[in-house]
Amino acid sequence: MKTTTHPLASALAGLGIALLVAGCGALPDKPARAKLYDFGPGVSAMATAPAAAPSPALPMLALAEIEANTRLDGTQILYRLGYADTNELRPYGQSRWSQPPAQLLRQRLRDSLAERRTVLGPEESATLARSKGEVPDTLRISLDEFSHYFDSPASSAGLVRLRATLIRGGTGGDRVLGQKTFTVRRPAPSADAPGGVKALTAASDAAVAEVTQWMDALQRQPRQ
Repeated sequence: MKTTTHPLASALAGLGIALLVAGCGALPDKPARAKLYDFGPGVSAMATAPAAAPSPALPMLALAEIEANTRLDGTQILYRLGYADTNELRPYGQSRWSQPPAQLLRQRLRDSLAERRTVLGPEESATLARSKGEVPDTLRISLDEFSHYFDSPASSAGLVRLRATLIRGGTGGDRVLGQKTFTVRRPAPSADAPGGVKALTAASDAAVAEVTQWMDALQRQPRQ
């Protein structure tokens, strides 16, 4: 017996195939992988000129982990629109730091401080205190602001604000040798994530230089 295909069934079948082909063509692309940024190798790592004569060494230092508010704990690159709502932190969608800003800043700071003194981590400092009874000065940093700040759509800067506290231990207990807030801005070359990264790297390096200079002066104070 010969089977007769109804014209309506043929039309529906053709329509289904067409929709299937169109649907396959409209499948979304794989999500774009976020670009990762850090502070780069650093000026000292890229230097090719002979190193200058070493300066006199300063007392040993323990560098605590940098504290940061929860908004800065992640790896998002954040910006503020100061001309619209300065209280709102916004993330760039497809750009990330390779590590949280506090960790990137701590590594940069440790490298700078270590040029003049031995720098220990919290565990190394505790081990030294137990084994030899030596208590090094302790530097504590609180990172309060780390954002690409827009004064206007055409003008922006990397904004870094941190608070540094140097504590010296002694037989009479700990005492604060000094505490200072550092606020640094550096202009951004472009109004996007790469521009913000360059500006924040420059601002971080400037803040590290200021903290290092401040530390050098404080650590020259004689122990009591």
